Amino acid sequence: MKIVVYLHHPAQFHLFKRVIKNLLNNRHVVKVFATKKDVLEDLLQEARIPYTNFVPEGKKDNKISTAFSMIRQDFGLFKYCLLHRPDLMIGTSAEIAHVGFVLGIPNIFVNEDDVSVVPLVGKVIHPFAKHLLAPDVCDTGNRNKTISYPSYHELAYLHPDNFTPDRNIAASYIDVSKKSFLIRFAKLTAHHDTGIRGIDPSIAEKIIRMLEPHGNVYITSERPLESQFEKYRMPIRSADIHHVMAFSDIYIGDSQTMAAEAGCLGVPFIRCNDFVGRIGYLRDLEDHYGLGFGISPSEPEKLIDKLQELLNFPDIQQEWTSRKIKMLADKIELSGYITRLIENYPESINSNIQISS
Repeated sequence: MKIVVYLHHPAQFHLFKRVIKNLLNNRHVVKVFATKKDVLEDLLQEARIPYTNFVPEGKKDNKISTAFSMIRQDFGLFKYCLLHRPDLMIGTSAEIAHVGFVLGIPNIFVNEDDVSVVPLVGKVIHPFAKHLLAPDVCDTGNRNKTISYPSYHELAYLHPDNFTPDRNIAASYIDVSKKSFLIRFAKLTAHHDTGIRGIDPSIAEKIIRMLEPHGNVYITSERPLESQFEKYRMPIRSADIHHVMAFSDIYIGDSQTMAAEAGCLGVPFIRCNDFVGRIGYLRDLEDHYGLGFGISPSEPEKLIDKLQELLNFPDIQQEWTSRKIKMLADKIELSGYITRLIENYPESINSNIQISS
């Protein structure tokens, strides 16, 4: 098969990295396209996965720049597909839906956010996509197109079948003999992040003051850090962050993806942003499995109380390991599932398509 994979975010590299390697090992032709988003290109280069970027200079964080970037990517992919005629396109980009619709090429748009959270996606992508692939706890707003599965994106790369935390890698960044607390500040500048608040500096200062008597505090950040937080910054290779996270005692941040990653690794997490209560897969991790807690930026006192509760929680590692095991028993390893879905297309779709919840 000739397959196009289109990636728009570093988390989507992790989602597809094993799928791409599986397909290549099985002698399929795979063409990867990617955008300039945070460390996405660094990850592809570190993994030695060739890719093409139609907008190598990147785009600015505004709607006009996003629209022009999408047009350039649509045109670039259209030209590629006219020349090479792939059998299937899959990924997280609007371009595969648009070009697939125009040229009649089957495409699978992959997403894990409920349509109510990303309404623009529902308007500019879903009508043109042939299939939508999403967790069974995600509401895509389009039942007939949705292929649902019992898992999370993060279990494509953090499932125990695929990932073993390396203490030596973690130890090159943190003191693994002491308690470690990982804080993440997201940029929150995507189109669906307009008006979304995260952890502000005053709350961050309170969090750090609470944590320091108990262990070491480490910060990673997409956005520029205020000067008082620079001493906590942890420079790290993108490929190593999950090893560090796995040996952390608590994760706190306003990043959706890293909160889910912590939960899948059995690390207690506190997520603080205005998406709390609105995203199905995170509600599942938080409410059904108790692996983390979502708290609104409007309730800083609640965040501090929950953090104190976690710091005082007896045998917390043992309890969270038990909760993780329960979650893993209900979920599937995702990269193998996606690989089989692609390799057996379209029979895999016809036999597996379900009504999403």
